[in-house]
Amino acid sequence: MRRIVVLLGGVIVLACALCATAGARVPRGFVGTVIGPPLYTSDSPSVDLSGALRTMASSGVENLRFVANWSYAQPYPSWAEVPASQKSDFVDAGGVPTRFDRLDEIVAAAAQHRLSLLPTVLYAPGWDAAPVSDTSYPQPSSVIPYANFLTALIHRYGPDGTFWHTHSPRVPIRSWQIWNEPNLSVFWPQQPFVSGYVALLAAAHAAIKAADPGARVVLAGMPNYSWRSLQQIYAVPGAARLFDVVAVHPYTHDPAGVITILRKIRHVMDASGDRRKPLIADEVSWPSSLGQTPHNDGYDFATTQRGQARNIAALLPMLARDRHQLGLLGFDYYDWAGAEQRGGRVFDFAGLFRFTPSGLVAKPAFHAFRRAALAMEGCRRKGAVATVCRKHS
Repeated sequence: MRRIVVLLGGVIVLACALCATAGARVPRGFVGTVIGPPLYTSDSPSVDLSGALRTMASSGVENLRFVANWSYAQPYPSWAEVPASQKSDFVDAGGVPTRFDRLDEIVAAAAQHRLSLLPTVLYAPGWDAAPVSDTSYPQPSSVIPYANFLTALIHRYGPDGTFWHTHSPRVPIRSWQIWNEPNLSVFWPQQPFVSGYVALLAAAHAAIKAADPGARVVLAGMPNYSWRSLQQIYAVPGAARLFDVVAVHPYTHDPAGVITILRKIRHVMDASGDRRKPLIADEVSWPSSLGQTPHNDGYDFATTQRGQARNIAALLPMLARDRHQLGLLGFDYYDWAGAEQRGGRVFDFAGLFRFTPSGLVAKPAFHAFRRAALAMEGCRRKGAVATVCRKHS
């Protein structure tokens, strides 16, 4: 096929790649993104969370992945330990004082735009944290409190959740992701991770299915040699019955490499008897950090703003094209907005938007993402409600 070059948002992309998407329509919820600081859980007056979600919905995003921070929600194991000045911030959840304010904010705002949510339940509070180094996040020392927290979340935000007694529209959470990147010591200090993580997964699965039998248990997304880590999980007897969806973080230099990694994951799943089980690419990204920070060593996928947009424009049609073969349920771009500061962390430059004191500024990557996402969904345009697609202008 002749390759036609066009200019998209100031970035050269291949028009044929975007055109190919028209024949590869995706189901609802396929297109997603990840949201985090500074947009979510920021106290900055310049942060407009509702406005950002509105832009997501109008740009093809239908699923939103975010961290449900356990350590923030349940910092104290009992009411006796809550300072008197803070007691009004908490409610009782199975005997544990729990604050839902931040979660209420994102759940309510997402529901207004009919965005489905995938919470990654993460970060052990100090009272249930295993010993940890200064460079790692703590893993749970006991799996039961984590499972109980999941029960509390479903009782509040699931299909029969108390949150929906006073909030409308009802968009209950039906998928729960169990931890993040346990094959890395930064998220799971006690390596090798498999036995400890599968024990957490077993407790989480039991709690989730008891509270909402129809909910999906999503495996933690894994980067690097993710297919090898997945093989190790499958090698644990009975582990395959503990999750409904496999997740992977296929960070790599070239868009085609993302598909290669997903194929490796699919091969492991099929060989393990999970041919019918779906997978998601819950983090795909190219940080535009080259020339902005000296911390790019080891990140061969770091690129420029121009390269970021070019890679996104190339990848999204590939995901749509190969989704049946891969059993791909969807993807989440990491992430929507970053606080880009010269010399900062690589992933601070991963966003489709750049955070500034006056608000979010779109990067070329956003325009590439929006055009490809709407094409994948067969939409001429979308408005503030993610589930409404206008096929004609």
